[in-house]
Amino acid sequence: MSARQLVLRQRAELLRALCCGGSSEGLESVLDLLLSWGMLFWEDYQNVRVPGRTPCANTRVLLDLVYTKGDETCRLLLAAFKQVLPEAQRAGLSFGNCQTADIENTRDDTKELHGTAIQTLQTDRPGLVRRLRDRIEGALEVLLHTGSFTPSDCDEVHLPLYTPSQQARRLLDQVRSKGEPAAKVLLQYFQQTEDHPSPSIQEAPPKECLSYQKKLRSTVSAQSHFLSTYGGTSSLSLEDIYTEVQLELAQGGSEAQPQTGALGLEDVVGLVGTLNQEADTVLVSGEAGSGKSTLLQRLHLLWARGAALHDFFLLFPFSCRRLSSEQRELSLRELLFLHCCWPDGDQDRIFQFILDHPHLILFTFDGLDELMQSFSDSEQRHCCPTQCAPVPTLLFNLLQGSLMKGVVTSRPEAVGPTLKRYLRKELLLKGFSPGGIDCFVRKHHRDPTVATRVLESLRSNTALLGLCHIPVFCWIVSKCYKELLGCGEGEASPQTITDVYLMILQHFFQRRASQRNTMGIGWVQEHQDTALHLGQLAMEGLGASCYVFTGTELQKCAVTEEDICMGFLIRSKDLSSSTNCKHYEFLHITMQCFFAALYIVLNNNLDRSTIPKLFQLQDRQPQPGFHRMCLGHCLIQQEGALKEANTAAETPNLQITATFVSGLLSQRHRSLLLLSCPGPTLDRKSKQVVTCLSKGMQKHFKSIPRPVEGEKKSMHAMPGFVWLIKCIHEMQDSRIARDTMAKLEVEHLKLTYCNIGPVECTALAYVLQHLRNPVGLQLDYNYVGDVGVEQLLPCLHVCHSVYLRHNNISDEGIRKLIEKGIQCERFQKIALFNNKLTDACTECFAHLLKMKQNFLSLRLGNNNITAAGAGQLAEGLRFNRSLQFLGLWGNKIGDKGAEAIANALKDSQTLVWLRCMFHGSLVDNGVGSAGACALAPLIRNSTLEELWLTKNCITRTGVECLILALESNTSVKAVWLRGNELSPEEVEEMTQREPRLTF
Repeated sequence: MSARQLVLRQRAELLRALCCGGSSEGLESVLDLLLSWGMLFWEDYQNVRVPGRTPCANTRVLLDLVYTKGDETCRLLLAAFKQVLPEAQRAGLSFGNCQTADIENTRDDTKELHGTAIQTLQTDRPGLVRRLRDRIEGALEVLLHTGSFTPSDCDEVHLPLYTPSQQARRLLDQVRSKGEPAAKVLLQYFQQTEDHPSPSIQEAPPKECLSYQKKLRSTVSAQSHFLSTYGGTSSLSLEDIYTEVQLELAQGGSEAQPQTGALGLEDVVGLVGTLNQEADTVLVSGEAGSGKSTLLQRLHLLWARGAALHDFFLLFPFSCRRLSSEQRELSLRELLFLHCCWPDGDQDRIFQFILDHPHLILFTFDGLDELMQSFSDSEQRHCCPTQCAPVPTLLFNLLQGSLMKGVVTSRPEAVGPTLKRYLRKELLLKGFSPGGIDCFVRKHHRDPTVATRVLESLRSNTALLGLCHIPVFCWIVSKCYKELLGCGEGEASPQTITDVYLMILQHFFQRRASQRNTMGIGWVQEHQDTALHLGQLAMEGLGASCYVFTGTELQKCAVTEEDICMGFLIRSKDLSSSTNCKHYEFLHITMQCFFAALYIVLNNNLDRSTIPKLFQLQDRQPQPGFHRMCLGHCLIQQEGALKEANTAAETPNLQITATFVSGLLSQRHRSLLLLSCPGPTLDRKSKQVVTCLSKGMQKHFKSIPRPVEGEKKSMHAMPGFVWLIKCIHEMQDSRIARDTMAKLEVEHLKLTYCNIGPVECTALAYVLQHLRNPVGLQLDYNYVGDVGVEQLLPCLHVCHSVYLRHNNISDEGIRKLIEKGIQCERFQKIALFNNKLTDACTECFAHLLKMKQNFLSLRLGNNNITAAGAGQLAEGLRFNRSLQFLGLWGNKIGDKGAEAIANALKDSQTLVWLRCMFHGSLVDNGVGSAGACALAPLIRNSTLEELWLTKNCITRTGVECLILALESNTSVKAVWLRGNELSPEEVEEMTQREPRLTF
């Protein structure tokens, strides 16, 4: 089939793949490639990329245009799609015969046409966009200094609604419009910054250093080739199984961040998101199982292959788990060469090169939360690279930038404000997107039929689909696909985290069962000894912040070779190879927590105070009965030689353990455990858990402050509250949830910045649906996503307001939310500022406004809604008689959109607040005087109190219309007009004429 026929036949699929996230980044990347290959003229580019038109509409124009250009252009379009689309979005598409060699030949042919600087900018456009991402400020400074750009030109590039890549493209477009002189200035800037770097790296590294780099690359490549996190279960090639996770900049403040551009691996060490220019350390944080170690391993592998991190000559990877076992005092030199790669050549010369070129060296530290010591600002300053010091001292000084620069991974709780002062930036791992789950499952199962069945099973179980957002849970579900697909005939499909881990427990036990295809209901009892042996090892390890165990420690807990062969413990290759004895660790830290929970539940001789101590985490002090001493590297010295174990790091692990204990002691698993533990013992432990959860909740409820007069009673929940909610959900007892919510009497529940993802949404909905009185549920600045929105639907009937600002929600998630919301009488307000909404969702909101005549507030600021979407909203507004607040800040509706909304609201008797602050529309789609004149009749409306028209392109003509309208309405309090096209003299004159105008 010809490329032209493929484009025509797959038109809908290509359109969906490129526009599925509502972002224009994919389309613009495709356009970059086609421009550089000479398949599009500049006029074609301008015709395709029309500001104000949706990405879908622009993509349709591109497909039409390319189809008319013939088979060769279609072939290269498919090649561009293949290069730009992530793996999850390429599934099911056919790209025909687009060979890399042919594309390279095309690129070489176009490079021969480099006659001018402008032609060079076009043929090198994809690479220039990547290089400019981190150099926007420098390039603008040079262009401004040489007179090529005006301050207004710089402002157009700097618009906050643009991602770094979009800013780079706008800069290139501006340079082209300025002509050949500006293009030459930009190319000279690149030449100066890249072809002529600082004198320290102009000279070729010594021969010994080149040899060492080769050896280090080989070592790192070998260590990174297989997936280390789950390496004990099978040989999973990282290349074959790696799936991109969602990566975001940590929220540094209340200012909106664009959601249109996803961050990639190159952004981990790039300049994007830099908050502290003086610092050298980057933190990648995420919850247990979110993919931190795997992401770092992927970076290592790409560096070793020369495919990424080109600015770094040497990369030294460290495991904090292994560093915790190092008892010797080491110098920086010994740390590098002993723990990473031993040089074959002149060590002195190699180390001196490292000291002389610190900007070429990158350290990575995986698992800061697994260090036995917590970071302290009073830590001894250590700036001498040859002086010996305890390893934690070396590490903390490296993180402070006293010695070198590095990347650190950790769970959020382990990184306090003291350490954050030394961070260059912080990135958050948010787990898999829905497309990422699909991609991972298909990679894990080479048989497409099996993969499709697993995915269908997940989609039919939304709770399990929400769990699979976390990579480690997705791996377990994929691993246990036979058990998952076997559910249905009388068996309950997994609903909770405990269910998932019982499934992997059964899977491993089943795999070792001799000559049997199935195991009966007594399978836990059959393997009880193994569970108790591994459980004791896990519990004692958690109590002492110990995650790697020697053979002696295994013997102490009676762990046998048969227990090891079950597969839950794997050899710790790093430690085993550097010592004479074998070292072991659990498959994953969550697996260690699960076995500790099994030990607590199944051990009939356990101290009765164990469960209460486990749940009293906020008041916990080191207890002799709980912090058992482990030998060797796990020893916690009590005499002050070392600090107390890192409590911030321990607490999350013990919280996970308590969550598993709650799940195991639920009634739904009682029959499974009865053969292994007496009924009265299970009942006693279950009652202990319920009592602990009730007391924990009461402590949160008692902390609710009395409301200020005139305000609603609200509770600002803390992460500990979310953890207790998850424990209640694990017990799957509606009676417990109902009794808990009966004691919560608030009108507003605030859960901002609480790391709420789909898993937490499932638990919240399970518990909150039992509230007696309606509440406003505020979940701003989390990572709910479309999957999380679907999990929240069961509690929507008790929510009069839902706030979901900055949660990576797309049109699909909103469609399901609105569909349910229309059926909920109490649902009256929604806030969706800074998500990924486009015109496609506005039809749903229009339907909502038509159907719900008690709906009060709709806030859709900082999304991607254009004039077309505003027209759809206007249809709903025309029939609504209740809406009081409408927020459209930061969109692109322009004059036409403003006119449509004004016409729809001209007879409104309820609207009191209209915020149309179209941020950044000075260039693309700002509201001008025509829009202002269209909005003027709204001011004559007796109910309107405020109208926001900040940062538009309204001139004197538009303001005159607004002043005229204000003369007939004294109830309007303010019309905001800051940042419009008015001179200082006009502003002063109009302020005197009408003081309600705010400039």
